[in-house]
Amino acid sequence: MYKIFLVEDDETIAAAVARHIEAWGWETVRCRDFTNVTGEFAACNPHLVLLDIGLPYRNGYHWCAELRKLSRAPIIFLSSAADNMNIVMAMEMGGDDFIAKPFDLEVLSAKIRALLRRTYDFGAAAPLLECRGAVLDTGDNTLSYEGQRLELTRNEYRILQVLLEHKGSTVSRDTLMRKLWETDSFVDENTLTVNMARLRRKLEGIGLKDFVRTKKGMGYLVE
Repeated sequence: MYKIFLVEDDETIAAAVARHIEAWGWETVRCRDFTNVTGEFAACNPHLVLLDIGLPYRNGYHWCAELRKLSRAPIIFLSSAADNMNIVMAMEMGGDDFIAKPFDLEVLSAKIRALLRRTYDFGAAAPLLECRGAVLDTGDNTLSYEGQRLELTRNEYRILQVLLEHKGSTVSRDTLMRKLWETDSFVDENTLTVNMARLRRKLEGIGLKDFVRTKKGMGYLVE
């Protein structure tokens, strides 16, 4: 089932669009916190985004640029500002299509079907793992936080992946070493310690101090 992330602050429009989308068998996730669009996007990891331009706090252009730092998921702009300048701006910021309000719901669903077909006929979207605004992209092994993109080594990526998959729970050192062991010839306690120290320095470098906590005698925790 395809998942559609709907970023629309007009309750009437949002409800009508959600009903129509769900009638097609797609799942709808509506944005509720317009100060944290990227966080909600990462939490639901949708296949497509419907994005209004005139939003509270920050406009749709801003959020489109931020989403493009995290994902290649197609974005359709919905706006009553349908002059050429706004359409061009929407495409320049990373949008894939533009629908002027008021719009026909059948036209909207046709455009959604076309974009989903073109985007996902050759593979599914790579999953995202998120915590405290930091987003781990399992498609290209990078971590994004507040507009910064952190390149990770293979072991650093695996450590974060396991911790984020068990967010809120303590992960033992043995569990992490087994994960690193999957493709490495040998991993010992010192290897894990060195990789963890390097990872923490990288995280602190982009403002994520104490992102990975040590639970003495138990393991590591991200929450």
